Amino acid sequence: MEKSKQNLKDRLLSYSLYFILLAILIVTVVLEPKFVSFRNLTNILQMASTRSIIAMGIAGLIIINGTDLSAGRVVGCCCAISAALLQNPEYPSKMFANLGQVPLIVGWLASVAVAVLFAALIGFCVAYLHMHAFIASLGMQLAAYGVLCLFMDSNGNNGQPLSNLAASYDTFVKGALNIGGVRIPYLIFYMIIVAVIMWVVWNKTILGKNMYAIGGNIEAARVSGINVEKWTLLIFILSGICVGTGSFLECSRIGSVTANTGLQYEFDAISGAVIGGVSFAGGVGTIPGVIMGVIILQTINYCLYFLGVSSYYQYIARGLIIIIAVAIDVRKYIKKK
Repeated sequence: MEKSKQNLKDRLLSYSLYFILLAILIVTVVLEPKFVSFRNLTNILQMASTRSIIAMGIAGLIIINGTDLSAGRVVGCCCAISAALLQNPEYPSKMFANLGQVPLIVGWLASVAVAVLFAALIGFCVAYLHMHAFIASLGMQLAAYGVLCLFMDSNGNNGQPLSNLAASYDTFVKGALNIGGVRIPYLIFYMIIVAVIMWVVWNKTILGKNMYAIGGNIEAARVSGINVEKWTLLIFILSGICVGTGSFLECSRIGSVTANTGLQYEFDAISGAVIGGVSFAGGVGTIPGVIMGVIILQTINYCLYFLGVSSYYQYIARGLIIIIAVAIDVRKYIKKK
């Protein structure tokens, strides 16, 4: 009897975030019945799509007992370069005035290159200099912000927002597919495509196998012949590809880039991953879980915004959600040990 009560208590604790989500949804629907609409659902999924792509990269780092606190500022850098390259050619205040129409793939590659550079530098510090990921990424966070500010002030831009993006860029990101009269944004499909690719990488490739092995027991992985330094660096590079891709899409979604773009995106990614079951103890996590975690977090944020809750209280709620998610994860780890 006592054991069954303890099991029930553990189950209730494990699903506490889902209960919180359900409670917030019920309150939102009662106070604002108009919340229940297909439009709000697609809005939540659109916001979650770019953040899910970023979170899928950072989740891999958490699985190997790492993290990336620089991701938000790197998102800002990537968005800035994407916006500068893909502004409307006829816009009189274009940052690169002599630059004509640039193919979208160039903007995407530039965004990915910037993110991979920052991720590789952090990965090198972690893998070969044996620095803690927290310290390495925290230092890179400051460096990335400095680079972003310098870029925003360069070429006569004087820190002005980068906006007025090319129509082809906006169509690619903000467009939608009509299926039976139902408008489904392209961003949702992009998220699904990246999720499928990442699922294959995590579950069907040697990189995924080694990622779980390193996260589960780094010394056992080393003894079994895995080149821990090499694969750690590659996992950071993979994270950079996800951050760069998510940033490229986020740039057009928000429509305007400033020095504050990307602020605290890393916390959304980390908390979404942990809510989705990625363990800070390492070696545990799934792609569907990461996506579900990000959607849960964005749903809570959207509900609070829809109800007109002050942004200050939203910060408090997001902070408490992170604490609860990590507390649940730690409890599971302690119980397992």
